[in-house]
Amino acid sequence: MDFDFPADDDPRRLAVRAWRDENPEPTQAELHEAGYVVPHWPEPWGIGADPIHQIIIQQELAGLKVKHVGGREMASNAIGVGWAAPTILLGGTEEQKARYLDRIFTHEDIWCQLFSEPDAGSDLANLATRAVRDGDEYVINGAKIWSSGAHVSDMGILIARTDPDAPKHRGISYFAVPMDTPGLTMSPIVDMTTAHSFNQVFFDDMRLPVENRIGEEGDGWRLAKVTLANERVSLSSAGSLWGAGPSAYDLLEQIKGMGPVVDATMRQKVARMFANAEVLRLNRLWTLSAKLNGRTPGTEASIQKLMADEHGQEVMELAKELVGAEGMLTGSGPSGELAQSSRSGATEINFRKGHFAEVDPVWHYGFLFSPALTLGGGTWAIQRNIVAEMALGLPREPDVQQGMTWAETQKARA
Repeated sequence: MDFDFPADDDPRRLAVRAWRDENPEPTQAELHEAGYVVPHWPEPWGIGADPIHQIIIQQELAGLKVKHVGGREMASNAIGVGWAAPTILLGGTEEQKARYLDRIFTHEDIWCQLFSEPDAGSDLANLATRAVRDGDEYVINGAKIWSSGAHVSDMGILIARTDPDAPKHRGISYFAVPMDTPGLTMSPIVDMTTAHSFNQVFFDDMRLPVENRIGEEGDGWRLAKVTLANERVSLSSAGSLWGAGPSAYDLLEQIKGMGPVVDATMRQKVARMFANAEVLRLNRLWTLSAKLNGRTPGTEASIQKLMADEHGQEVMELAKELVGAEGMLTGSGPSGELAQSSRSGATEINFRKGHFAEVDPVWHYGFLFSPALTLGGGTWAIQRNIVAEMALGLPREPDVQQGMTWAETQKARA
């Protein structure tokens, strides 16, 4: 690793600090106007900040209380800012950029993702939702599943098949969908945390103007990969729940209050969790160092999500194990929205007779949610295939459908 953070009196740091002093509780629109929502973007959306400048902004604005539009209690418009916006910047027209981007960054429009399907999860390119051109509109039929936050979203990013007679990766197009479009309905999916975070979304002869297509017809898979690449980065940050909630270090702080861990097996588990947390922390710094020095991150970026998701499960399972039988009496915890806005370090645990009972329900929520960590954003098996083929250079598995159109693959399956 080779990087030094700028000194406390660096002019860029002082400028951000002065803005924060003048705006102690800014609105999301004010944060966007300053260029601090996506500082690495060019003007007029960002300030063209290089990686070091971005770190300065992140450090100086950490913990800033931002007023959200219309009283929304959402910590971020993660799908809009991190996934939809970069794709629109890459493939959208000037009119689409003007229509969508500012409203994403001010959080006036909250976005969701309409990608996975009941029969096309890990093999997303096998999706069956159809978009048939009818003059200046597309008629869309099909279903999507595991659409996080769709019930509270204004817009959705949708990929649908526009050419069934092309190979499955080439006949897909990318759309921006208002979630109140006639013909779009959804059913809630309540998971075992009891939170309503996910939805199944149905399209029944939904008509969408051609102007809502992002990029050229048939170019949707390339654009979807931009979205998925952004997703895999954003799901691999410090918190144990896809970057949110408590971390291994939060749990370790609570364990310290118990005194020495005397059980040898438990001590090994705690030591293993700490070691894994340190590997991930150093791996993030390694990736950061590459970016700061103008290099493209290598294998360290490829393995980050794979390791982080399994580590999240490790943290939550260990927290439960340390709680013991008392953990079974704890309620299911906050809703999905509240859980996602929990800050690292916000946990509180009461100690009693050498053990501790949960006070902050995010631990119980996290334990129940943690099986999803190795499924969302690409399953653990798919992630291992990516690392094997793209990072380690191992041979790809034979593709028995190579050269076939999507329609031909469906006949073969039947």
